[in-house]
Amino acid sequence: MEHLLDIIMIPIQVVIVFFSLYYFVLAIFGLMKKKEKITVPPKNSFAAVICAHNEACVIGPLIDNLKELRYPKDLLDIYVVADNCSDNTAAICRERGAIVYTRVNKEQVGKGYAMDWMFDQLLKQEKQYDAFVVFDADNLVHPDFLREMNNHLCKGEKVIQGYMDAKNPTDTWISGTFSIAFWLINHMWHLAKYNIGLSTALGGTGMCIATEIVRKYGWGCDCLTEDMEFSMKVLLEGVRTTWAHDAIIYDEKALGFMQSCKQRKRWAQGQFDCGERFIPKLFARGIKTGNIRMLDGIITLSQPFFMLLSTFYVFMTYINAYIPCYTNILYQIVPIQIWTIIGVGQYLIPIIVLLQIKVPKKAWLYLIVYPLFMYSWIPVTFLGFRDRHKKEWSHTKHIRSMAFEDAQVTRKNFKK
Repeated sequence: MEHLLDIIMIPIQVVIVFFSLYYFVLAIFGLMKKKEKITVPPKNSFAAVICAHNEACVIGPLIDNLKELRYPKDLLDIYVVADNCSDNTAAICRERGAIVYTRVNKEQVGKGYAMDWMFDQLLKQEKQYDAFVVFDADNLVHPDFLREMNNHLCKGEKVIQGYMDAKNPTDTWISGTFSIAFWLINHMWHLAKYNIGLSTALGGTGMCIATEIVRKYGWGCDCLTEDMEFSMKVLLEGVRTTWAHDAIIYDEKALGFMQSCKQRKRWAQGQFDCGERFIPKLFARGIKTGNIRMLDGIITLSQPFFMLLSTFYVFMTYINAYIPCYTNILYQIVPIQIWTIIGVGQYLIPIIVLLQIKVPKKAWLYLIVYPLFMYSWIPVTFLGFRDRHKKEWSHTKHIRSMAFEDAQVTRKNFKK
């Protein structure tokens, strides 16, 4: 070989090409939304599960909101697990009519443990439900959320993620860029995968899981991204995670930069942890069974690893420009015309998505600083990799309390 580093850099370039083409093609499928009409009457019963740790500031409006959903009242009960709370979260929830379970465990701390404990309580009680819907305490929920989930359950789907919107997209530039990131992921990742029959992943809130799945496989997910862990756990059993594009929840996005970094570092830690544990299993079973969804699950789990790899590649590209040390084969594998299309698409597709969903006007200003937010993922991901085996839970404090009607005022021009 002409250059000593070719043995390292050529495989890395092949990976870069693969992921670049994969993301681009996938994003194109996310631009299409087939109108799904609600075709079945309310049938399934739901237990709404809310894990709350010192959420007195925000949880009240959520419970009020859930009680006003356009779904038969006798088919929904609201459960709150007050997890290691030191405030009056439990009292507020009881006053508003929720069924409250109090959990105190200073060793097993985190949402994954709380959900495992709560599911166990619900499966043991006399009254049973067809499905669980899980929300974070800071959420607000679209009135038709349960009707949409009922529709998907009646189609035979068992593990379903709803559309994760933002209730405070114009508060700060951080909440604004965070909102843009979620809007784009909703379309260019979740909807795209659903459109072509692949399995997506749960997002921690706004998710619906058929009771039979929890009863059969258990929860048992306690890493820092318990949602991703459960998605991969059931994917190994052949259960696909689907997407309900019109089942909308409104989530509070972080307001400050350091708060967002802390939250994203926790996600990165959990994703690296899940990747190390599930990629070998998915590869072995996917090859053995020929299951494309399992092999695609490897790509899902590989995203933070790809972030590290692509950062290293960019760094080496700058070095190679001044001190040639490896052979650049990107343009030998893919013609420059295709790279031009991909490059244009990176900017054009997000704009098309934001135009489709009619985001608030202020969000377009945040698009200017959106690249800065995205580049901040690089150090966050490196720190997540460093601490990938640590399981110390970091709680995200929520303070943006608002009624559902107020959230709609914030998004008055929003249409699906």
